[in-house]
Amino acid sequence: MSDTASYSNLRRFITEGRLPPKDAVRIEELINYFTYNYPQPKGNNPFSITTEISDSPWNNQHQLVHIGIQGKDIVTENLPPSNLVFLLDVSGSMKSPNKLRLIKSAFQLLVDELTEKDTVSIVVYAGAAGVVLPPTKGNEKDKILATINQLEAGGSTAGGQGIKLAYDLAKRFYQSSGNNRVILATDGDFNVGVSSDAELVRMIENYRDEGIFLTVLGFGTGNFKDGKMEQLANKGNGNYAYIDSLLEAKKVLVTEIGGTLLTIAKDVKIQVEFNPAKVQAYRLIGYENRLLRSQDFNDDRKDAGELGAGHSVTALYEIIPVGVSINGKLPEVDELRYQDNQVDQAAYNSDELMLVKLRYKEPKGKTSKLIQQPLVDKGVSLNNASNDFKFAAAVAEYGMILRDSEYQGDASLNKVLKLANESKGLDLEGYRSEFINMVESSQKLMDKK
Repeated sequence: MSDTASYSNLRRFITEGRLPPKDAVRIEELINYFTYNYPQPKGNNPFSITTEISDSPWNNQHQLVHIGIQGKDIVTENLPPSNLVFLLDVSGSMKSPNKLRLIKSAFQLLVDELTEKDTVSIVVYAGAAGVVLPPTKGNEKDKILATINQLEAGGSTAGGQGIKLAYDLAKRFYQSSGNNRVILATDGDFNVGVSSDAELVRMIENYRDEGIFLTVLGFGTGNFKDGKMEQLANKGNGNYAYIDSLLEAKKVLVTEIGGTLLTIAKDVKIQVEFNPAKVQAYRLIGYENRLLRSQDFNDDRKDAGELGAGHSVTALYEIIPVGVSINGKLPEVDELRYQDNQVDQAAYNSDELMLVKLRYKEPKGKTSKLIQQPLVDKGVSLNNASNDFKFAAAVAEYGMILRDSEYQGDASLNKVLKLANESKGLDLEGYRSEFINMVESSQKLMDKK
């Protein structure tokens, strides 16, 4: 659910001295690249819900609602056994140093984290696909690493064939009490075999329903197919990250290993109901390709996002309070023929701004569970909002500027920098400082245009 690939892909563009294309900027992935100080869940729930509301930085007549979901931390030693199939692209397009060489280094980091209870297989694909390492215990590190180090790039790309072979292998050695996952590393250039998006998606969905999930790691530049990689991960109940450096590989495959490898809840759906007595319009920032129709919220047959151990998911809503004049025209809503669209009197008497409803299934569950939490507007100004609220807002504002969003109001990179610097906090790993540097670089690139 918490894909982060757009951020590291964006960082690559900025590092190369150019602004990214608008479609490469997925604002929700920029926001979710960062960790926030959400509390651990209590009781039997696999996650906690945190809500906060304050002023919108880019339009002081609007408000911003911050919703954070925090998955339960599971220490590496307590992770269930993993049945992992590494599916590695060794086609000719992977020859450059930031592709196959970086894949080898990245997977060495992951192998170091595995134990004897884990099983690893390796499938490669180029002109054809094949098994180069049959299922091997995770503590046989020399054997696994030797296989990885011997890989060389060459040939065309039978990606679809490789995915099928990897899933078949994962199914043959399926662990009913463990984590079964294919980890695909590629630049996403499928040009031989099962290559249509629809065919690949159907195949991945079928295996997903059998309890085998997919993690997609994107590498490289040039013919990198970012959109396709994100779609495959979404359909495979997995996550998608873009690896542009060994430091990023460490973040994804070591620091966040629990969330990368273990899904603690599937079909996680968030639905918000705003109080019409207080809110006249709202929009979810980002997540354009993850939106569900309202009737899908209670439909357990509908696939939605997943949440990994220790992972968090953050969503921001921009709202226009009742009484604020709206610049520009909202979409017309016709009168309902079969339903009463009167506002209940209780809405006017309530101090609640909204109700957050969250449904999820356990990883092998069929029936969803419901958590509900109301949000009351306590009139907190932006200056007094939490660091997490302000930093996420700064990242969202930056994303809207890069996308040239019609909703950006009076957003500016100077305001982004001010807000981000104010809310950087302790920042032990330096990710927030890196963001600030990236915004400064973007500012220089924009000044040159």
